Amino acid sequence: GALLVSERIDREELCGAVSPCSLSFEILVENPLELYSGVVEIQDINDNDPVFPSNQARLEISESVAPGMRFPLESAQDPDVGINSLQTYQLSANPHFVLDVQTRGDGSKHAELVLEKELDREEQRELHLVLTALDGGSPPRSASVQIHVDVVDANDNAPVFNHSTYKANVRENTPSGTLVARISAYDLDDGPNGDIVYSFSSHTLAKVRELFSLDSATGELKVKGELDYEETKLYEIYLQAKDKGVVPGVAHCKVLVEVVDVNDNAPEVTVTSVYSPVPEDAAPGTVVALLSVTDLDSGDNGLLLVQVSDVNDNAPKSLQDHYDVYVPENNVAGIPILNVSATDPDLGPNSRLSYVLLQGDPAVSRLFSINQENGTLYLLASLDHEDQVKFSMMVQVQDGGSLPLSTNLSVSVFVTDLNDNAPVVLYPRPNSTDVVAPGTPARHMVTKVVAVDPDLGYNAWISYTLLHATDPSLFSVGLHSGEVFTARHLREDETPQHTLVILLKDHGEPVLSSSVTVTISVDEMVKEALIELTDVAPAHDSRKHLTFYLILAVILVSAAFFITLVSVGIFKCYKWRQSKELFNNSRSTLYRTPGPFHHIDAVRGGFTPPNFYHQVYLTTDSRQSDVLCKKPFASSPLGSHQNTMRNGEPGLYHQIVGTASRLPKPAE
Repeated sequence: GALLVSERIDREELCGAVSPCSLSFEILVENPLELYSGVVEIQDINDNDPVFPSNQARLEISESVAPGMRFPLESAQDPDVGINSLQTYQLSANPHFVLDVQTRGDGSKHAELVLEKELDREEQRELHLVLTALDGGSPPRSASVQIHVDVVDANDNAPVFNHSTYKANVRENTPSGTLVARISAYDLDDGPNGDIVYSFSSHTLAKVRELFSLDSATGELKVKGELDYEETKLYEIYLQAKDKGVVPGVAHCKVLVEVVDVNDNAPEVTVTSVYSPVPEDAAPGTVVALLSVTDLDSGDNGLLLVQVSDVNDNAPKSLQDHYDVYVPENNVAGIPILNVSATDPDLGPNSRLSYVLLQGDPAVSRLFSINQENGTLYLLASLDHEDQVKFSMMVQVQDGGSLPLSTNLSVSVFVTDLNDNAPVVLYPRPNSTDVVAPGTPARHMVTKVVAVDPDLGYNAWISYTLLHATDPSLFSVGLHSGEVFTARHLREDETPQHTLVILLKDHGEPVLSSSVTVTISVDEMVKEALIELTDVAPAHDSRKHLTFYLILAVILVSAAFFITLVSVGIFKCYKWRQSKELFNNSRSTLYRTPGPFHHIDAVRGGFTPPNFYHQVYLTTDSRQSDVLCKKPFASSPLGSHQNTMRNGEPGLYHQIVGTASRLPKPAE
């Protein structure tokens, strides 16, 4: 079990500046099976002298330099480590300079020459100094360098760096020529005394100069060699800026370059098989082989990761289960209107999503399509708000697993209204004529323009304006009602026929309009027709008694129809009583409130919906009669756009002239 040295060991050759220097090994004991790790530390001995880059150095120092000014000196190198490495410097005795020894971050030493007493070129043009480097061995080893100081006339402004310390990060294995940092200094002098040249300071190690280059004109520090994080993690680079004066001014700065680790080392796996072949009856837990894994990288780059394979156990998810989209009508075909977004926390194909519109409304599949890859919903055709206001659809989001999982999202597309429809005139009908009698007072409603706009809201708000009239002073039009009134009293000698051109405008943007021509005839025959209408007396209707007897007969014949016929009889009696009450109430006024106005001219114009009817009630009084226009059973299809007439307008009598003139006169 003795561990022997097989050849001469040189610590500097094996480990360089790395301390401690160690060699690792493993010892395997087979019976019983055990594994031991061992480390041999190579201890340093003081077998190397400090070495200066050159045996002499020359400094040019202006006589105007103030005491306290520092001048870096060439550093000596000692490959030994620890106490055997370079420990201090000594300077030969002189009246002007003292030596200041400083320690770097890595523990190495460097010396600076500090001016203690002002120089006088007239007194002494040159000084000779000796710098000695000593290590910490016993006995110590040393090396010396001759320093010649030339005292020159003053260049009174030295360069000044913007920063005394620059910091930079660079990744290891960065290609040569990559910019690391850009240093900058300025000099207030003019001409050559203000021109600055950048260079490495004497403190900078030779190894650093091999890895980095410095542009003397621009101050750009670039990568020159190959950086290795595992070898050195931080570089301290000392730079100087010197002007071109006869006695050049010098400024110094330091650049700290931190090397960032890159995962450039593969894990090394060592497999040691110690139990082969394995018996078939080997117990669980029997050691078969030993594995050792190492990685020279640091941090996460040095971990050995165990990959966990993915299972499609997550369905696609969306931030919202329902989307509302508002699209203006008359859109351009082919535009995207929505991006349905979903995520799947699974990996690989299990997280690859596809989007499909589920089959439902045929109009949806005809008007909409969805991109299967990114969920963008496209509108394939132009929509019309007046045709359909809302479309509902379902989007299925499915992953790409072998047993795919899916999620359904609902989408509602609302078609917003644009002002794309002009007002449409429902009444008066073309080539129709309204009649008014002479002597009609002012503010009497003659007729009414009824129009609708298929648009919605403000776009459907119609205003009416009298654009042209045969006699502008005779008639006026309600701005929002469309009612045509007499503006003044109608004289007997008025023009028999008047033509009005009425402009209808909505309030959309842009404004759309249409026009209608209203013809009004001033005719004396209207009064005569009214007189004939009031002379009509109600005829006795004996059929009501006959119907009553028939109902009784039917009840006696078939008991099966008893309940049905009783209901009919009750209904008839109820309607008769209702009409009688309306008749009694109508004696206080001549006319009743009409239904929706576009049905008023039904007798004359033939525009009568099936759910609308007129009934004429004549009083038993021979000289009094009332006309009642009953409202329809169902609401008008015009909905909210329909305009109705005001109650109790006496000017409607001319609407039933065509019927009243054909009624028989009562017997004397």
